[in-house]
Amino acid sequence: MAVNIPGIIAIVIFYLLILGIGLWAARRGAKKNPDGPESEDVMLAGRDIGLVVGMFTMTGGLFFAKKMRAAGYVTMLDPFQRRYGERMGGLLFIPALLGEVFWSAAILSALGATLKVVLELDINTAVIVSAAIAVFYTLFGGLYSVAYTDVIQLFCIFVGLWLSIPFALTNPLVSEIGTTTLTRLLYTPVNASVYNRTFNETETAGWYGTWDVKYTGVWIDFALLLMCGGVPWQVYFQRVLSSRSAGRAQFLSFAAAIGCLIMTIPSILIGAIGASTDWPATSYGKDPAVEGEAGLILPLVLQHLTPVWVSFFGLGAVSAAVMSSADSSILSASSMFSRNVYKLVFRQKASEREIIWVMRASIFVMGALATVLALTIKTIYGLFVLCGDLVFVILFPQLVCVVHLEFTNTYGSLCGYIVGMILRLCGGETIIGLPPAIKYPFFEESSNTQLFPFRTLAMLCSFATILLVSLITERLFKGEVVPLKYDIAGCYSPDRAQNGPKATDVAMNDAGNPKTAFPEGKYTPHDPSTL
Repeated sequence: MAVNIPGIIAIVIFYLLILGIGLWAARRGAKKNPDGPESEDVMLAGRDIGLVVGMFTMTGGLFFAKKMRAAGYVTMLDPFQRRYGERMGGLLFIPALLGEVFWSAAILSALGATLKVVLELDINTAVIVSAAIAVFYTLFGGLYSVAYTDVIQLFCIFVGLWLSIPFALTNPLVSEIGTTTLTRLLYTPVNASVYNRTFNETETAGWYGTWDVKYTGVWIDFALLLMCGGVPWQVYFQRVLSSRSAGRAQFLSFAAAIGCLIMTIPSILIGAIGASTDWPATSYGKDPAVEGEAGLILPLVLQHLTPVWVSFFGLGAVSAAVMSSADSSILSASSMFSRNVYKLVFRQKASEREIIWVMRASIFVMGALATVLALTIKTIYGLFVLCGDLVFVILFPQLVCVVHLEFTNTYGSLCGYIVGMILRLCGGETIIGLPPAIKYPFFEESSNTQLFPFRTLAMLCSFATILLVSLITERLFKGEVVPLKYDIAGCYSPDRAQNGPKATDVAMNDAGNPKTAFPEGKYTPHDPSTL
């Protein structure tokens, strides 16, 4: 089929709008710093994100938002490096980086598939252009550009999808969605030749889905992964830490969570519409569920069940959703690398100008890496699932400990990291072909599937290891059972109190005055560089 020229024009206009807003936001941020931006301004928009912009750019954070913002951190990894040392923080950067990069790659790949369905556009071109635009305005504006474009993008998502729904619902080929909640027709081709298409109609589960007791453990596992594993992401904490005060950071998290629930309604309705459609009678001519294309149900509904002009608005909504996530993830990964790895591990005396240029280079590299992965790796969603698992299994227990349990130390953190990593990898992952080394209870041999919630078990074991090892090492060193000369992480060295916090640990309080990020009298590991 030929390229859809009107659709191309519509998407170009949308992209130019987003690019213009991103560059305007960058210029607005530059006016606030006529002498040149500091790295913290680029990462956190000068901690000047207001109520409306903030509410449209973040979700979640019941137990972490207020404490993290009150401490004046710049990135999610700051508290880890403050307590566990620079190198341990650098180690925790690995799963955080993998999650951000593979998430960006996964959604860029999804956008390419959507543009291919609706516009008949080459998937490589779609991915490269979308990534280039997101990288371009992020490169110059940092969080200012990302936050303000997020507002416009979320508005486009809401309007574009809601505009599409009435047209799709009233399409004569769509049954009333209330009649397909429990059962729907599945159209299996009997003769799939071009000239003679006949289908065998059979009943299958409706869009409500079914609850198979056998998979209860799997559902519990993924439910906890989504709830808890969605917290320790820099892309979220970048918004928390950019708020003007700790109280506002927590309020914005609650408000944005409500917004997140509202934004799911159009997606649910479109899924229900897709399950209620007589697909063989459409111009698509086949059932996506049978053809293994159920993941493309959104662009298919836009393309085949709505007028052309409406599908363009819906396409803009999909593009907005992808760019909103991609630019945030790219900036988040770049911020963590430039501050928590480059500056705190390798170049403690690096100037603000140097850090900014490192961050800009990182934005380009992260964007390019995500683009290459989106174009070359076919199991990109599987890789993201694995990295999402690592964030849940490794980073979540670490975050709970570093924010709420002050007795934990570097030894516990390192051991918990290793235990969580080993248990998760040994559980296997069918999506990327990783065979299980440990077969947990209820293992299903026929499908090679773990039915036991082993991800949650690995997370709990990691958490318990952090606590246990921290308590044991504290008793050993404080009780002088083990000489302090063997405290290679510097957690209990007698000169720790004399060293005080490093220059990189100076934070800002809510009023804007410099203060030490760590409470007075609280101990900070002295020199973890020997780890």
